[in-house]
Amino acid sequence: MKILKLLNKKILSITLVCLIFFTPVFSEEKPIDIWNIEKKNNQVISETNISSENSSGTTQNSVYELQTNKQTDTIKLDKEFSSKEIKIVGLYDPSEYGLSMDMWSNSDGNKLKNLFENINKFNLSDDASDIMHISLLTNAYSPTQNITEQEFMSFKSDWLIKDANLELIEEYLIKNQIINLHPNLTKYLVDTYLSESNIKKSCEIFSKNSEPIQDEYLSKFNLYCLINYGKNEEAQLILDLKKELGFEDSYYENKINYLFGYLDEPDKEISTNSILDFHLAHRTNSEFSYEPTEETPKIIWKYLSSANLLFKIQDIEITDVEKISTIEKAVNDKNYSEEELFEFYKKFQFNINQFLNAKEAYKSLSPIEGRALLYQRTLLTEEPKIKLEFIKILKDLFISDEIGDAFDLELKKFLSEINLEDVPSNFTTFYNRNLNKKETVDKKIKYNSKILHQSKLINYFNGDYAKSKIEEDLDKFLKKIKKDKKYFLSKKDIIFLEALKSDGVEISKKYDGLYEVKQSEMPADIQTMIDNNEIGAALLRIIEVIGPDKIENIDEDTVYFIINTLNQLNVDLIRNKLLLKVLPLKV
Repeated sequence: MKILKLLNKKILSITLVCLIFFTPVFSEEKPIDIWNIEKKNNQVISETNISSENSSGTTQNSVYELQTNKQTDTIKLDKEFSSKEIKIVGLYDPSEYGLSMDMWSNSDGNKLKNLFENINKFNLSDDASDIMHISLLTNAYSPTQNITEQEFMSFKSDWLIKDANLELIEEYLIKNQIINLHPNLTKYLVDTYLSESNIKKSCEIFSKNSEPIQDEYLSKFNLYCLINYGKNEEAQLILDLKKELGFEDSYYENKINYLFGYLDEPDKEISTNSILDFHLAHRTNSEFSYEPTEETPKIIWKYLSSANLLFKIQDIEITDVEKISTIEKAVNDKNYSEEELFEFYKKFQFNINQFLNAKEAYKSLSPIEGRALLYQRTLLTEEPKIKLEFIKILKDLFISDEIGDAFDLELKKFLSEINLEDVPSNFTTFYNRNLNKKETVDKKIKYNSKILHQSKLINYFNGDYAKSKIEEDLDKFLKKIKKDKKYFLSKKDIIFLEALKSDGVEISKKYDGLYEVKQSEMPADIQTMIDNNEIGAALLRIIEVIGPDKIENIDEDTVYFIINTLNQLNVDLIRNKLLLKVLPLKV
């Protein structure tokens, strides 16, 4: 009887492992899978055989045969899974942008690594970011020359994390079912949502995932989400099996066991090793309290801020320099509002001489007191020139202490109260750079029938022109230009004409003498990439050239070779979008 019970126990264990290891997570109708699914199944086999040592020979053989059959089936499944492993991941069909699935195939990995490294130094403009989205998220084979698939995927992850578009990241991970391929990207997604106190969004990705989760941290997160969804039995089963496989995390287990209802009171320990650990401490303690320091990870600060767990600035004593300094850094990271900080600065008291000689007096004070003095003095000033002097000194002090973003919104508020005509010439650059007024997005195109690149012909790039019609109207325009001896084709006119030629628009040879194309204007390395059909690398090179700049702010010579590159690559949608920004006159 004892042997029968032992055998039944082992058969049940094997059955559970089979069910859990090969079924999707979070399915409403199906069993769930265990975290760290890809752990070698021989661990389970080993534990089963060891537990069966005292059984009869027949029982041992039966269990062994069952395990052997399971192992054989698992190997078959593994091979089948590997053979179907997704090698192409992305969001966009290559044909949408005139690209191909081989866009990276001819690219040298060493060259790509250098390009990624250079691009990561920039905060890309919207124009560069748009091209980066298309380049990295178009369905295509990964490059293989001097670069591994994992390295290439890491570049994608790193850029998506820096880009910080959570909806795009989620779409990318879920559509391709690649949580295991991008564990760091997935961690960034779930951690960021959790730091915003958005548990629902953090757990959503697991409910939409169908592949076994291999990463241990994500597995723990998944288990917590099961409990959060009220699936305690399934979560308990997974935890039990995980522990049988050697899992140990006393901090995590203590909090989880409390959520299971096994403990009346959990351990009060607070860990900042991860946002999940920190959240579990908060979730399991109704009297939770935590005072962050300068060493506290930024993501924990963000969680405290979003969960309304930060102490009030106004409760701090002005003599508590260390805490005030911590608050200033928190404001810089946008975890406290600037309004709260500058309202606190008003608590400092200064004498009349310090106010009158503020430009010198602040130097003899502590950095915090100095900033408070200059801020109060700015409030008392009406004269634009003097106000600008104090504002600039104050901004420089924040920057020198590496908390420049703590004086950002309040700075714009001060500057917006000063008219541009009242700004002295030596403060114009400071004024314009920091005020940074948003440009009107809905500027309308103003057509000019006397200038080629500003004429209605540019609507061709909107798709508003039939090929025969653009050829007819262009011929008429060029005929006028040829007769007008005073008209010289500008660089933008040439950009316009070269784009049309690239699309196969026929231009009569009688206009060949209107302008001359200088081949030297195209950087040699980009032309080499084009000639070698290194499409992906060429796009990255264009992104590197644009960098943090808007395309309309880049000099015409650079715009020329950017458009020339896109012409040769036949990526018309990307090119047309840029052309409609640089060619028309907008008012």
